[in-house]
Amino acid sequence: MINEFNGKKVLIVGLGILGGGVATAKWFVREGARVTVTDLRRRIDLVDSIKKLGQARRRILFVLGKHRLADLKSNDVVVVNPAVPRESVFLKAARDADKTITNDAGIFFDIVKNPIIAVTGTRGKTTTSNWIGHFLAGKHQEIIVGGNTPEMPLLDLIDKLPSRSTPVVLELSSWQLELIYKSRYAPDVAVITNIYRDHLNRYSSMRDYVLAKANIFKKQLPTQKLVLNYDNSWTDLFLKQKPRSDTYFFSNYRLPLKANGLSVDHNGVFFQNNGVRTRILGSGIIKQFSIREGNHGVSNLLAAMLASYLAGVDWSSIIRRIKTLSRPIYREQVIMENKLFTVINDSAATSPDATLVAIQKLAGPVSGVGSRSNLILIAGGTDKKLDFTEWAKNVKKHIFISNLFLLNGSATRKMIVALSRLRYFDNTNPQLFEDLQKLLKTLRKNINNRLGDSKKRNNISILFSPGAASFEKFKNEFDRGRQFTIYSKQLFKK
Repeated sequence: MINEFNGKKVLIVGLGILGGGVATAKWFVREGARVTVTDLRRRIDLVDSIKKLGQARRRILFVLGKHRLADLKSNDVVVVNPAVPRESVFLKAARDADKTITNDAGIFFDIVKNPIIAVTGTRGKTTTSNWIGHFLAGKHQEIIVGGNTPEMPLLDLIDKLPSRSTPVVLELSSWQLELIYKSRYAPDVAVITNIYRDHLNRYSSMRDYVLAKANIFKKQLPTQKLVLNYDNSWTDLFLKQKPRSDTYFFSNYRLPLKANGLSVDHNGVFFQNNGVRTRILGSGIIKQFSIREGNHGVSNLLAAMLASYLAGVDWSSIIRRIKTLSRPIYREQVIMENKLFTVINDSAATSPDATLVAIQKLAGPVSGVGSRSNLILIAGGTDKKLDFTEWAKNVKKHIFISNLFLLNGSATRKMIVALSRLRYFDNTNPQLFEDLQKLLKTLRKNINNRLGDSKKRNNISILFSPGAASFEKFKNEFDRGRQFTIYSKQLFKK
């Protein structure tokens, strides 16, 4: 790969505490750039991140606790961290100064010429990305999967590519996509799993959020592929952007014959292309998968199958590997199961819609003392300007008051208001906690008091599905999920 940054002056706006800024800074140092890092946080708040830079920090100029306009004028390239608001006055000044503004995804798509399958969406993008990687592994000896996790930052992937022919599967967030329309290259296969209300703390409207997602296909060529969810109401807006790429759809129902793609009916899964409809999977397998994963899981499966086929994997290989699919970490992940407890870590549920999916899978009868009385929900976190009305209706329907445990935060307060409007709490107070470990200790104590003779009780399902972001108390949803797993294994092992 051509080194375009050797000797260039690069300003990184936002080192951050989650690892992405660290990976970006280290990469530019390795490329020989003259790097300045600026962050509104003070050095004392960034000690851990600066340590992670290792020897690279000796070659970085740090401007911390402030941003300086002089740094904009003296640097060639401005690289933006995800936490930096698009409306930042500092970034406006960079645009006014006609500076090159980019982010890690923009750089990746400017440099990497490997076959790329890119996945975005509100829900299911991690699952779909991992499953595409699983299907591609049936054909390729080496593949790379990553892009939107602290464990595998996007620019770190560049140095891990074994060869130019190695397929890369990328999970991309809306903020990463905000700037890739400027890049040289586009994904060979782009997938949008679905769109639901989310991230309205960053975007002025749902339309604004959707158009950020649409950047995934803006630079695609007619020879490249776009995969859209036929069942999602926002797909029409994507089509109105008139993508140049060859467009396919996936659907949990039978597609119109004029639409190319993958869909389900009572006879199984069918692929149709140019008016020809072919069954590729019988109804038995898909029914079993639906029972285990629900309709949302079936949608993810169809998206992953279709994207993998369009990336060159044959149907027979894809079908063989369905049975060995695994669930990504912190997504309805069963972390403990014994005679008394099933503990489910769904920390990646950062929106109310995601929690509704998990509740509806696990909820039992609405009345009586069936499995409903044995479903415990732990929720709460940071608000993203989302609405919790439907979340509250489903909680009232499926979760007993004594079975709802809330971790305090800006979204939690909105949850309590939405539930109070439905008279959910009656004359009781919400079970509200400031600390996750204390919450779990209280939960375990309450269960011990309720269990009595455990032989007469059904298994208790403990669902940790916050329905909100995590930033008031945790670094991110992965840190939150990790802490929940550690504490749960300590408290619910017997």
